[in-house]
Amino acid sequence: MSPLSRRIRLGTRVLLLPLAIAAAFGTSAQVAPLGSDLPSLLEYARSHNPELAAMQREADAAAQRIQPAGALPDPVLRVELENINNFENGGNFSLLPSKVGETKYTLMQQLPFSGKRELRRAAASADANQAQARAAATWAEQAMKLRTAFAQYYLASHSERITRDLLDLVVRLEQVAQTRYAGGLAPQQDAIRAQLAQTAMRAELIGLSKEKRQLQARMNALLGRAPGSTLADPVALPPVPAEGALNQSVLLERARANNLNVRTETARLQAAQANRDLTVRNRYPDFNVGLSPTQMGSRITTWGIMVELNIPLQQDTRRSQESEAAAMVEAARSRAEAAAIQAAADVEEQLSALEAARRNESLIGTRRLPQSQLVLQSAIAAYETGKVDFATLMDAQRETGTARLDLLKAQVEAQLRIAEIERTLGEPL
Repeated sequence: MSPLSRRIRLGTRVLLLPLAIAAAFGTSAQVAPLGSDLPSLLEYARSHNPELAAMQREADAAAQRIQPAGALPDPVLRVELENINNFENGGNFSLLPSKVGETKYTLMQQLPFSGKRELRRAAASADANQAQARAAATWAEQAMKLRTAFAQYYLASHSERITRDLLDLVVRLEQVAQTRYAGGLAPQQDAIRAQLAQTAMRAELIGLSKEKRQLQARMNALLGRAPGSTLADPVALPPVPAEGALNQSVLLERARANNLNVRTETARLQAAQANRDLTVRNRYPDFNVGLSPTQMGSRITTWGIMVELNIPLQQDTRRSQESEAAAMVEAARSRAEAAAIQAAADVEEQLSALEAARRNESLIGTRRLPQSQLVLQSAIAAYETGKVDFATLMDAQRETGTARLDLLKAQVEAQLRIAEIERTLGEPL
């Protein structure tokens, strides 16, 4: 190659290099279509799920109640006009403060007994924590439903793909049977059996197509989209967490600490305790204090102060209220303990089911499916040479298809169990 040719080739490569880099970055920047993977669906649902949005608004509203709960009531201004008919000065009726006998202004402020405002604020804060936990629980529930629907959507989509592969195989087997029948080496029933199998598979494809549409409608509802909105076919299931992330004792501790039902019941217990303490504090009176200037004519002539308090005489009523508040605390404590126990039981149950699904997947993938494929290959070769009948061949074909579908179901079952575990934990694994 001449030096000129080498320079031309080198210059061409230099010119094309930016285009190649741009193409590479453009490809990597492409966003996967909605429905092809689970993370994009979860991200979209977090922003668009209407039920989650409603619960989050309620949590925001509950948070705004904390400050007013501990605030002082608005002060009260009272204006009293005395001798408005001016009896001593000729009987001229008037409502003007400077034209009546005497005008008294009273500015009053209610002051709760010490500690009551803080307890009201604590109870409102606990209610806000409840609302926030309910919003988080709603998201955990919606995420579990979406993950479950995605796994089922993946199952339907890939079952459809496997069924089409099997249908293509049976079509080829029918052609082999027709060839052998034409040569007088096999009965016509062999081809008819293949045709019957194809009809059954086409009917199964119709059912799978209907199931996919139903799952798309369910997923669109969780995403806050119209039922008929298009979704891409799922590409792959999320990876199963490593063994270290599935340690039973660690997950049980996480469930007791982070389970959203436990958090909700704990916040309810805190609210009940604050309300109990506030009920006990109601044994003591609240106060009204006031300042009262008095006007005669156009001048303020006298000043006064006032103190008003309620007298807590109805002690029997208060004892009943205190007993009620104490009972509510114990009920809330029992609910919190029950929620923690149930969370631990759910984690243990789902971990057991997940382990069974993973072992089943391993058994099918490493033993049953390879063995059934070998049997099918051997049966095809034997049928072509007349060593086995067509029924044996179809049995081998069905076993291979069943093994592939069972492997897919085991993978999806593991995803369903992971979805349940994450909902119980209230956070991703």
